[in-house]
Amino acid sequence: MDAQRQLSSLPLAVVLLSPGQAVAAANPAAEQLFGQSLRRLKGRALADLMTFDEPLLADRLLEADANVSARATDVLIVGQGPRRIDVVAAPLVDQPGWQVLTLHDIGGAEAMRDNAARGEEGVLRAPAILAHEIKNPLAGIRGAAQLLGRKLDGNERAMTTLIADEVDRIAKLIDQMQTLSRRNSPDLAPCNLHEAIRRAKAVIEAGGKAPVIGEEFDPSLPLVSGNVDALVQVLINLIANAADACRSAPNPSITVRTRFASGLQLHQGADGAPVRLPIELRVSDNGPGIDPTLREHVFEPFVTSKKSGQGLGLALVRRLVRDMNGRITHDRDDQTGITHFRVHLPMADNGKSRAREQAA
Repeated sequence: MDAQRQLSSLPLAVVLLSPGQAVAAANPAAEQLFGQSLRRLKGRALADLMTFDEPLLADRLLEADANVSARATDVLIVGQGPRRIDVVAAPLVDQPGWQVLTLHDIGGAEAMRDNAARGEEGVLRAPAILAHEIKNPLAGIRGAAQLLGRKLDGNERAMTTLIADEVDRIAKLIDQMQTLSRRNSPDLAPCNLHEAIRRAKAVIEAGGKAPVIGEEFDPSLPLVSGNVDALVQVLINLIANAADACRSAPNPSITVRTRFASGLQLHQGADGAPVRLPIELRVSDNGPGIDPTLREHVFEPFVTSKKSGQGLGLALVRRLVRDMNGRITHDRDDQTGITHFRVHLPMADNGKSRAREQAA
């Protein structure tokens, strides 16, 4: 099969952006989307060709080293009018400033069906559909790049290798985002919070890059209602974020604390009934804290201050905590220079059982 014809037949618009987001290459589907030939597109800035209604997404795309994936986002394509498209962008390995951008015009009928899913839930559920609609064409892109590579040599072959590598990266990103799209809540059962903490600590410490993680546990805490795998994932994300945040501090410090905080109540349980959240888990670090401009949006998808971050970790954490009928908050103590992430969870039905008895 002719590789060039295979690339030309791909239904998704694929654009290669050079530093500064100038179009370096585009396939025929991209030419059709923009209504212009490659000769006219080449060298033009992406911002001159399309604008995004969502400022946060537009800002993320400007970060050349960021991985971005979003579904059903509204855009205005110059000369073509408003569209609703799926967007996937990723940096090229070892090519600073270069990006691969995939655009899929989902069409008016599908856009109408997706209208009710906009907002956070729409973003979090999008990967389930993206996986179906993008991963198969990605395999075609990868295969075409490999075929082209057999006919080329030197720098040109290296570029096809990069394309294949980036296809793999995007596929992995979609796999990660599918975790966010889970529609069914996990099974809940009595869990020993301290055992989950120590399991998460073991995972982080095995990497050898985290500072010493202090413990301030209340050994008399009852069991919590949760899912042990979800709890461990929440803790791994929070502790790993804390380790990254305080790594540059003179004396990096992370503390995980548990306590009983009576009186806290959540009025949006799964069955609509009030749910008390008396168990507090707190992960604290002495890093510089989150950029004040991001603090109000820190749990939203695609929000991150990390150069290589995807902005999915804390969105996943909030989803997992909510699925356990819990709540997560973030605050910064500017006087002490400490950042806190607090997770509040309900007690198990047999809450009179003590965590220390389970650990014995």
